[in-house]
Amino acid sequence: MPETPQIVTFGWVPEFARGFVRDIRPRWACEEVGQPYEAVLIRDAKTPEHRRLQPFGQVPAWRDGEVEMFESGAIVLHICEKAGKLIPADPAARSRAIQWLVAALNSVEPFVMALAVNDLFEADRPWSATRHDKVVEDLNGRLADLENALGDKQWFDGDEFTVGDLMMVSVLGGLRGTGTLDRFPRLAAYVARGEGRPAHRKAMADHLATFDTPVAA
Repeated sequence: MPETPQIVTFGWVPEFARGFVRDIRPRWACEEVGQPYEAVLIRDAKTPEHRRLQPFGQVPAWRDGEVEMFESGAIVLHICEKAGKLIPADPAARSRAIQWLVAALNSVEPFVMALAVNDLFEADRPWSATRHDKVVEDLNGRLADLENALGDKQWFDGDEFTVGDLMMVSVLGGLRGTGTLDRFPRLAAYVARGEGRPAHRKAMADHLATFDTPVAA
């Protein structure tokens, strides 16, 4: 096990994917809690070696002095719980923070990803154009529910930014550049607040700088 925690992620991705790879999530968590880490860059996530760490052949993965693990939500929760930050001490508030982390991944991200899959990854398929309107309709319905839940609050549990907000902003960041949030001004402002945090700006800068450095074979 390494002494300095490691985030295993890609050293190169196509231009359209830069700023969206999910290593940004643990990077952001580390910056928020003051946890130093090392980025371990790989070319191929489908190798047998990487699959021993991440069985689905994806990124990110995480290694520290105690655990090797995968899934960005689990990694972020581990980082924050270990540091005792972004996790409220009150049991009820802690449960609500975790609730929003899970909601981001289970109730929101599938709709965000459906748009990306349809309009980007499967844009050349014969069904993509006809399916687009339904994908957008479903996504907008889920975003309307989410905006109603946020209401006039700064963060989902009021004035305190938690691990749930970190994950929700990260998921909604997947809509960056699509104009989708223009119909949801409170959600757009919420994402802007999250992405404007110094820890997010630092994490994003480090993520993007990764692609300026050649990756060893």
